[in-house]
Amino acid sequence: MPGSYGLAVWGSPQWRAQAASWLDEQLAAAGLARTGEVTQPHLRAWGTVLRAPTTDGPVWLKAPGPGTAFEVELYRLLARVAPDRVLPALAADPRRGWLLLPDGGPTLGERVTGGDLVEALVVILPQYGQLQRDLAGHVDELLAFGVTDMRAAVMPQRFDEALTAAREYLGYAGTAPDWALYHRIVGARASVAAWCQRLAGAPVPPSLDHNDLHPFNIFLAGTDGASPAGPARFYDWGDSVVAHPFASLLVGLGFLHQSLGAGPDDPQIVRPRDAYLEVFSDLASHAELVETIGLACSVGKIARALTWHRSLRAQGLEQAGEHARAPLESLASMLGPSYLTLGA
Repeated sequence: MPGSYGLAVWGSPQWRAQAASWLDEQLAAAGLARTGEVTQPHLRAWGTVLRAPTTDGPVWLKAPGPGTAFEVELYRLLARVAPDRVLPALAADPRRGWLLLPDGGPTLGERVTGGDLVEALVVILPQYGQLQRDLAGHVDELLAFGVTDMRAAVMPQRFDEALTAAREYLGYAGTAPDWALYHRIVGARASVAAWCQRLAGAPVPPSLDHNDLHPFNIFLAGTDGASPAGPARFYDWGDSVVAHPFASLLVGLGFLHQSLGAGPDDPQIVRPRDAYLEVFSDLASHAELVETIGLACSVGKIARALTWHRSLRAQGLEQAGEHARAPLESLASMLGPSYLTLGA
């Protein structure tokens, strides 16, 4: 997509007019019509989103930057393999990197909190786990689309890349405590290599890791109440990586850990965790699967650091504010007492 992305392009009247014209064409092909002005509620260095009211409710045109352009092709694969787990795309243009989606309604995070959220995830996480099992045979396609390889065998190399990303921040605004923290992370290299080696030999084949599976990226279909009734639909796949599938629980359960103050052995964590693991129960013992979660989430923090770095690189450290430390914080969370600790 050379020259077709970036704040200057997406913010221009010419680009918005072109995108609105394409949007109208796709609506007409779907038997819909726009009923109001196209707005641009999100404009970031890494992507933009347009919103338009239609005869069948709002629609959203997503235009990612080059770092996440794979999302368009990925969405088409998801729609083929697990159509009940994603919003039904109205149109997709891989050449332009445009994706047109219907409105999903309120997210899970907007609908429920606390204990109700735990109960919802007991139902939803197995649906997500089955999606991952269905996608395990498509890893080569995912990599060909441009989804980043974060499988266990390459993670020692990714750790070095994440350290380089953290040094960019340190060179820009690092304090003495930041540098001390960085050196502690470097000192964990041998432990990280051991985790990666154990994860490479662990059960369950690599698949897609959403890499940002919090409740605000999940929609509930067919329900107006607190309890899920009908399939969950997972949204915003732009941070996805190919990894051990259990790495998804870093955010999926880490959100509960952070918001409820629940430790890894708390029933509020264990119940949704075990519901998810039931999908994989034919591959290993429960104890081995639980151990693998800890490994996958710990190693997955490297992927989180690099995902943050990609966003910061598009934005520029001088514009990032407090997020400039995010790669360092993500790596530092590997040193914490819990594999569910989210640094950023």
